[in-house]
Amino acid sequence: MKVETVLENGYAPADDEPFMNDRQQEYFRRKLTEWKASILEGNRDTIEGMQEGTRNIPDVADRASEETDRALELRTRDRERKVVSKIDQALRRIDDGSYGYCEDTGEPISLKRLDARPIATLSLEAQERHERKERVHRDD
Repeated sequence: MKVETVLENGYAPADDEPFMNDRQQEYFRRKLTEWKASILEGNRDTIEGMQEGTRNIPDVADRASEETDRALELRTRDRERKVVSKIDQALRRIDDGSYGYCEDTGEPISLKRLDARPIATLSLEAQERHERKERVHRDD
């Protein structure tokens, strides 16, 4: 049975503690879970708003503007759906012990990078290499 890890208020992962110890894993698990809950709440609000907001707008320009707003909102929610998938993958990596390590090099991803982007799978250096390669192939 897994023992629950307690985090003091204001805890933040530090470089002077062992990388991806129980406290750091719990910190990132909570951060990811809260982010996911926030996205899902926003999705519920969007769905409710669209269900309630369906109305007949006689002015063509107003109707077009509202449809554009809805399309933008749906694109945003689609991007967020992809983020939720990445959050779920990150939570699975925490469970299997691979979270926080670069998929490319196997080296630890910096805590600052993980704090800023907890779904990161590549170290900053590996991400930059990946983006350079993409640019080269796109320019061909």
